Amino acid sequence: MHRTLGQAVSLSGVGVHSGEETTLTFRPDPTGQGIRFRRTDLEGSPEIPADLDHVVGTELGTSLAVDDEVRVMTVEHVMAALTVLGITRVVIDLAGPEPPILDGSFQEYLTALQRAGVEELDGEVPVLRLPGPLTVEGDQGSRYIATPSEDFRISATIDFEHPSIGRQYGSFLLDDGCFASEIAPARTFGFEEEADRLRDQGLARGSSLENTIVLGKKGILNEDLRFHDEFLRHKVGDMVGDLGLLGTRIKAHIVAERPSHRGNVRLARAMAREARRNPAGDPIVDTQRILQYLPHRFPMLLVDRVVDFERGKRIVGIKNVTINEPFFQGHYPGHPIMPGVLIIEAMAQVGGLLLMDSIDNPEDKVVYFMSLDNVKWRRPVTPGDQLVFELELVQRRKTVCKMKGMGYVDGNLVAEAQFLARIMDR
Repeated sequence: MHRTLGQAVSLSGVGVHSGEETTLTFRPDPTGQGIRFRRTDLEGSPEIPADLDHVVGTELGTSLAVDDEVRVMTVEHVMAALTVLGITRVVIDLAGPEPPILDGSFQEYLTALQRAGVEELDGEVPVLRLPGPLTVEGDQGSRYIATPSEDFRISATIDFEHPSIGRQYGSFLLDDGCFASEIAPARTFGFEEEADRLRDQGLARGSSLENTIVLGKKGILNEDLRFHDEFLRHKVGDMVGDLGLLGTRIKAHIVAERPSHRGNVRLARAMAREARRNPAGDPIVDTQRILQYLPHRFPMLLVDRVVDFERGKRIVGIKNVTINEPFFQGHYPGHPIMPGVLIIEAMAQVGGLLLMDSIDNPEDKVVYFMSLDNVKWRRPVTPGDQLVFELELVQRRKTVCKMKGMGYVDGNLVAEAQFLARIMDR
C-alpha cells in the first residue's frame, strides 16, 4: 500500500558537494502525488518531483531539476531510505541545494524516518515486474543484468585499482531489515588525490573525514571501516536510491558490474521501458466493450484496448497510431505528427473508461472534462507509434473526479496532464 509518515522529522548538516549548511524536513503528505522535494530557500518554494523524468545529472550523485534555477543535488541517500521503508507520499522541505550528507551513510535518514513512524494509506503501489531478462550497458565498464524475481535483490561487483578496495562482490536481499543492518551504515568514499580537482569544479566542498571514507595513496585516512567491504555496500545503497526514482515496488534480481549513478539511472529507464513496451496478453477491455462505455465514434474514438485495470484506482490503455489516421492528411503533409490536443484527448478517453467502470448504469452516463492542468508534451508522436496511457484516480467527490495521466511511446514519456472531470447523465 502507499505509505506516508506519521509526523514530520528534520535533519541538519552540510551538503557534501555544495558545502552549504542546510536543513531537511520530511513532512507527511497522505493526499499528495509521490515524493517531492520543496526548495524552501527559493521564492515560492518550488517543488521538484523525485522521478526519472526530472534527473538532470549523475556526476558523483544524482541530481533532479525542473529548470536551471530549481534543482536539488545528491538525492540518492534520501531516496534509498524512503524506498526501503515503502514511503511513497512525502514532501521533503529543503533549505538549500542539497540534502545534508550527515555521516556519509544512509543510517541517519533511515533512523529519522523510523522515528517519525510510517502510516499506511489507501491504494496499492504499482509493482514493476520484468517479462524477461534485461541487459544494460553503462559507462566505464559498468554492466547490468536484471531478471524476473519475486523479491528485490541486488548482486554487485566493484573493481578499483586502489589496494584498500580491489575487487569486491556481495549479494543482498533488499527488504528493510537487511538494508538497515547490512547497507545503511556504509559510508560514501573518495580519493585524496582527486580532492583539489573536484573542489575546483564546485564538487566535494563539504567532504571531510567525518562524512567520507578518504583513500590516500597508501591506504585509508579514516580510523577504520564499518565493514570490510563498506565500499561495495555503499554502492548497493546508491543503487537502491537511484532505482527508487521509478516510483514502484521492484520485483527483480539485478546483477551489477561496476555500478555508477549514470548506469543506475540508465538501468531504471530501461526497466521502465521494458515494463511498458508492447503490453502482452489479452486485452482486459477490447474495442467492442469500449464502444459500449464511450460515446465517441470514428474519427474521434482514440482508444484501441485496455491492458491493465484496477477498479476505481488505475488504468492502462493503448492507442495504435497508424498512417491512416485522418488528421495526418493536414498535420502535416510530408511530415506527419499527431496533434498534441488529440494525444491529450486519447488520454482523457482512457480516463473516461476508468470512471465509467466505477458507476452504475454507465450506458446512461457521459464524462465531461472540466479543466486541464500541468499539460506538457515531451516529444512528437508519429505513424507507427504505440501510445500507452497510464491514468490514476487522484480524488473523487461524488460525481467530480481528479485524475493524473501519463502517455508513453516505447517507455519514453511523450505527454502528461492532470484532469478534472464530472460524470453526467446523457
